[in-house]
Amino acid sequence: MGTRILAVEDDERIRTAVKLALEEEGWIIEEAETGELALEHFHRNPADVVLIDIMLPGIDGFEVCRSIRRTSDVPIVMVTARVDTHDVVAGLEAGADDYLTKPFAPKELSARIRALLRRARTPDHAAGSTLRFGDLELVPDQGMVRVSGREVHLTKTEFRLLCELASSPGRVFSREVLLERVWGYGYFGDGRLVDVHVRRLRTKVESDPANPRHVATVRGLGYKLQG
Repeated sequence: MGTRILAVEDDERIRTAVKLALEEEGWIIEEAETGELALEHFHRNPADVVLIDIMLPGIDGFEVCRSIRRTSDVPIVMVTARVDTHDVVAGLEAGADDYLTKPFAPKELSARIRALLRRARTPDHAAGSTLRFGDLELVPDQGMVRVSGREVHLTKTEFRLLCELASSPGRVFSREVLLERVWGYGYFGDGRLVDVHVRRLRTKVESDPANPRHVATVRGLGYKLQG
């Protein structure tokens, strides 16, 4: 079966335009006009990628994203009509991998989806031994992370981000480099993607996220992983 994309959008004109544009890529597009229908549809027949408009009647896009993320690591793109930083950050905090601001070009949407699909289908790292950074353990080939011996669940994007930082402990990775390596080659995104995912990662691997021990900020430069 081909790649299936669930488009959650209450505006029929936009939903139809997205459907036509993405079908040209050979993808199978399924539609939902409300958050309730989207969740019902997804839990009955999970898609490969989910596009969610933030402003939906009833359950809003943030809650749809959070609900899907509780049970699935499917790539999620949030779509917003506003450039408000709060909306963007809130969408990423809800568990989205990326976001788009309306109006957007169909080619840009297609490029984002292709990048997400490449990441979803590419192994994070080759097999190797357990990497240890103090109480933080990373087993790349098993997709496993432990903190003080306790396994913690990361989304695929969070895991890829941690693996990238762990590939060169102590090295400072700029936001631009992380965008390219974690979100996909040739992807020109927003540094907020990195910042929000680092913040989410810290809530899971740091004993005190406000004073991180492992995922450190190097002001003006980027991030690094340390023991």
